Amino acid sequence: MFSKPTARALAILDLLMAHPHKAFGLTELTRTLNLNKATCHAILSTMTTYGFLIQDERHKQYRLGPSIVAAGNAAFAQFPALEYARPELEKLTSELGIGCGVIGRSAKHLVLLANYGIPKPLDFPFQLGLRLPNTGPLGATFIAWSPAKALEAWLQKAQPSEFDDKLDQRLRIAVIGIRARGYEVTLKTQAEQDLEVALSNGRLNWSLEQQAQSTELYREALCSEEYHLNRIEPDRMYPVCNIAVPVFGRGSEPELVFSTGSIDGSLSGKQIAEIATQLQRAAKNVTLAAHSASGLDTQPPSSF
Repeated sequence: MFSKPTARALAILDLLMAHPHKAFGLTELTRTLNLNKATCHAILSTMTTYGFLIQDERHKQYRLGPSIVAAGNAAFAQFPALEYARPELEKLTSELGIGCGVIGRSAKHLVLLANYGIPKPLDFPFQLGLRLPNTGPLGATFIAWSPAKALEAWLQKAQPSEFDDKLDQRLRIAVIGIRARGYEVTLKTQAEQDLEVALSNGRLNWSLEQQAQSTELYREALCSEEYHLNRIEPDRMYPVCNIAVPVFGRGSEPELVFSTGSIDGSLSGKQIAEIATQLQRAAKNVTLAAHSASGLDTQPPSSF
């Protein structure tokens, strides 16, 4: 059941999470979120009263408050490996000269939890908290190490109204390749460019519903494009979008995914392998650190 009042409050939090270094005034918020001024003011006042927002007394602008920090820390505890990711990825972005992100998942969404090495985060369309559908072809790095039942559900949800045998085969081949080599490689697509435009336009009219529609259209468009790179030849050049590796926590399935971003131009197969190796090294260090801190004696699943 959908609740509009709840969605309005969440839209405010979502906007502020996506722009963590920016404060918003009432007028700007009402315009960006397309809310009635009185309604928006009532929500902001309530959220400020309970510490989820802070209002600057001088400029009367709002930003995230201490209750969000507490909520974030509580959520942070659900991803033990995330604690050890920052130093590894900050080092990696410096070495590679490209941005790196950390992706988590829920039943329905893939969520960008952190990014590093992006010089102008406010100008980058893929903001913190961005949610993408956790449905094929997205989320393949997670699903490659998931049980067969989860794989079949992921494949089924990717299907349009009429079963597409070629899509099913393509996704199965992609997952097999990811599991075999230990990392995922995706290619630049028109769908990605269209999503960037949609998300950029969303800054002027921030809507959770519109974002959900845009990301679902993106997912559907990927189903008809060459998205996964399955065969990689060392000397051939490829228009790479992302390279992603799994990060394991307490269980046998990936807890997080480390992914590159901000890749300009094309990469050779050799360069892809070198970047993937560095990502895997960082993921392994984080995985082992999380296991050690949790007192786990078992080794994480091998993907390195």
